[in-house]
Amino acid sequence: SYLMKICQIQDDDIILDFFSGSASSAHAALSYNAENQVHSRYVMVQWPEETDEKNPARKAGYSNICEIGKERIRRAGKKIKDEAGEKAATLDTGFRVFKCEDSFMNDVYFSPNDLSQADLFSQVSNIKVGTSDLSLLFGCMLDWGVQLSLPLSNFEVAGKTIYNVNDGDLVACFNENVNEDTISAIAELNPLRVVFRDSCFGDAPLKLNLFELFKQKCGWSEEVVKNRVHVI
Repeated sequence: SYLMKICQIQDDDIILDFFSGSASSAHAALSYNAENQVHSRYVMVQWPEETDEKNPARKAGYSNICEIGKERIRRAGKKIKDEAGEKAATLDTGFRVFKCEDSFMNDVYFSPNDLSQADLFSQVSNIKVGTSDLSLLFGCMLDWGVQLSLPLSNFEVAGKTIYNVNDGDLVACFNENVNEDTISAIAELNPLRVVFRDSCFGDAPLKLNLFELFKQKCGWSEEVVKNRVHVI
């Protein structure tokens, strides 16, 4: 809290704590924002160090330090809003949790001598089995420099889930057997970036016509559609 005051933290400033522990810096940032009517942000980084089996936190169900930090942020946000009343009416206490993982992409770079015929079936998809839609989405956001804190919504069209980041900054669909209705709904958003997974397309003609459909529905040039539409 002292450091935030002497630094005169303002809107959109970022408080970074690489040794978050129980997220005391996040707690302080929320208090500072409420008190000074600013909208600074915070990033807490913590190795998921396990709590000691004899520790009261472990007995309360917190298996590692990160779990303690998350719960502290939840409780601190609620307490600050309750105590500050109207002064904290616009205080944003939401947060997202990310875990460091290996790439969700399979290693598909092999020399012919490294592969056997039996290996070919494992190379059908370049995305690792069990990768969730949200992991794919946030992985793409990282690759393309889209801020992870941006608003995210989703809706369904023809039984397919469409993810919309910040009203069109990135639109994605990862369901199988995507049809033209789904593509039309995405095109209506006039997105800056669109991403599908290769398995979205049940038939080859739709996949082959994907770029043409976006050119027709969005009025994009050949260059624009190749820059904006991606299949992973």
